[in-house]
Amino acid sequence: MFTRIRRRALTLAFATGLLTAQVVTMGASPAAAAPQDCERGANGFVDIPDTLRGAQAPVAPVSIFGRTATLYVGSVRGVTRGWAHLGGDTLWGDSVWMDWTQNGGRTWLQCGPFEVSSGGQTKTSAAQRASSDANWQFRACLRWGRHDPPHVRCTAWW
Repeated sequence: MFTRIRRRALTLAFATGLLTAQVVTMGASPAAAAPQDCERGANGFVDIPDTLRGAQAPVAPVSIFGRTATLYVGSVRGVTRGWAHLGGDTLWGDSVWMDWTQNGGRTWLQCGPFEVSSGGQTKTSAAQRASSDANWQFRACLRWGRHDPPHVRCTAWW
């Protein structure tokens, strides 16, 4: 009897562990993407100058050690679009990207990273059209240098 109870308890614990592992690994994650997946018109993105700024989207910028990622929105080629911008005390190796979701953040495409090649340089992601669809959202992310583990911060979704 004791062995049967212990066996059931171990089986339950093992099953719970597997379920927990599945939930963690099946959580929201980005699609595998590289800068070329959102440059030169890929996936509806358009290239913009690294100095372009628009109106700050209604989410707070994020900062790490003097570098700041801001999500901007503005007119690009006559269309309202969103993009990520990295500025501040940047150094070689800092990078910025924009995550774009069409399902409220359950999955997303990571547009970038776009890396700074010299200190003090600003950098932007490519720009994607905005939408009134509540599931169509963006966030700006930055990575400080090439550290391991990485120092990464992202804005809230907008």
